[in-house]
Amino acid sequence: MIDKNFTIGVIGVCGANGNLIARILSQRGFQVVGTDIRSKDECKFIKSLDSYDIKVFHGEDLHDFFKSIDYLVPPMSLKKDNEIFKIAKNNNIKILELSDIINMFKCEKSVFAITGTNGKTTSTTLLKKIAYDNGIKPAEHDLEDMQGNAEFIPILQSRLDGDVGILEVGTFGVPGTIKRITDNVNLVSGLITNITPDHLKEGNFLDYAHVKGEFIQSLKGKQIIVNANDPTIMGLLKEFDYYGDLITFRVDGDISGIKQKECVCGETIDVKEIVSGSGYYFCKCGLTTPNTDYIATNIDLNNQNFDLFTPDGKISVLTSLKGIHNVYNITGVIIAAHEFLNLSFDKILPSIEKFTGVGGRMEFIKNIDGKDIIVDYAHNPAGVQTVLREFNKLYGDIATVVTISSESGQIGDEEIFESVCKFSKYVIPVSISSQKIAKKFLSQNPDLNKKIILEDIDENFIKDGTLGSTKEDVIKGIENALNLDCSKIIAIGEAAVKFKDYI
Repeated sequence: MIDKNFTIGVIGVCGANGNLIARILSQRGFQVVGTDIRSKDECKFIKSLDSYDIKVFHGEDLHDFFKSIDYLVPPMSLKKDNEIFKIAKNNNIKILELSDIINMFKCEKSVFAITGTNGKTTSTTLLKKIAYDNGIKPAEHDLEDMQGNAEFIPILQSRLDGDVGILEVGTFGVPGTIKRITDNVNLVSGLITNITPDHLKEGNFLDYAHVKGEFIQSLKGKQIIVNANDPTIMGLLKEFDYYGDLITFRVDGDISGIKQKECVCGETIDVKEIVSGSGYYFCKCGLTTPNTDYIATNIDLNNQNFDLFTPDGKISVLTSLKGIHNVYNITGVIIAAHEFLNLSFDKILPSIEKFTGVGGRMEFIKNIDGKDIIVDYAHNPAGVQTVLREFNKLYGDIATVVTISSESGQIGDEEIFESVCKFSKYVIPVSISSQKIAKKFLSQNPDLNKKIILEDIDENFIKDGTLGSTKEDVIKGIENALNLDCSKIIAIGEAAVKFKDYI
């Protein structure tokens, strides 16, 4: 351990890892100074340091920074031949790596983690709200506009002050990603929402599913809560010989259609879908929709309520969230709050009723000329299909402004566009990816020219992940939609949410 009379310098406090490391050290009583090449105005996460006694040097001149420290925490990305390491050696400054911080300061609080392809953020945010409402403080990364569900953020977040850890765990389909997170936190329980191929850019779905399966392996002998309507999750439990406190739930909702999904045994099975990839199923290997511990039924989407049958009897759930997908999210969270936070249902339900959702998820922006404008972060095929299906059910004729560039490439873009066309009266593609697919669809079916409204967009824009549109093109799409005969306007994708204030 390091004597607390020594001062530790952290490089890159405007980045996620550096910011979190500086706060972990400060919370444990160390003297901390930080530095970043970015100015204070450019420092995205500077607000999270406001309540800490951490002096930050901004800019390229590091003389005063090095003069004031005894230990240095460099960024992981800094190459060992960088001049900074030479300066540290010449000034007898000892180096602490990110791995040293993780090993020195263990996560001692109990951690609950949530993973899955869809619904992670809503579920995590709702569970945190229930905790706060009942006087339980979760550790927060407080990184503005950052999901923080992958890389080292969940690991570091779990080491910040709090009564419990409630972590969102993501993966880019890279083996070992989830295992690294779960091995480095005090994981006692977790929830899997669903597993679909929507984040899969290339490769085999079952390979991707097995990456998610690392979560199941991490909770062997512990507690895991799963959506039993998803055959992939149930198949992985069987394949990995899961043992422990398994809690299952399902939703008895209307079947929206039949979709094929690969079983873990290799067979292709028909899933009678309630939401994308989840519903009723049977495979020749014996995998089938099981009886479950919790069942959500008697679902009234218009009045936003449903009954939940629990091992302790029936409870009535009233929610401010719309859509059948949120029935899944809410059910999983109720179980997590009851089992992990040890709260009675009567302490959970008031928080469920008051929770209005996460910013960018079915978020109302403004009413213009009698038309509601709504944005949603949906950016993969399952998310888009689910959101637009629910909007269509609730509101009828909608105009959809598409700002998405799918992370699963052209196949994902085409699946997204098919759903948009199916559930929308009008489609306004304003991302380069969606326009490309729109033109292909129009060439194959000219009758769609009454549905698909093409805009002149910035052809020089280069997509950044799922950010597929410029601010100007998003606004242009909204303006066009306002002139159409529809009841609601929904702009979907990362760009729609990022530029919502300009709307």
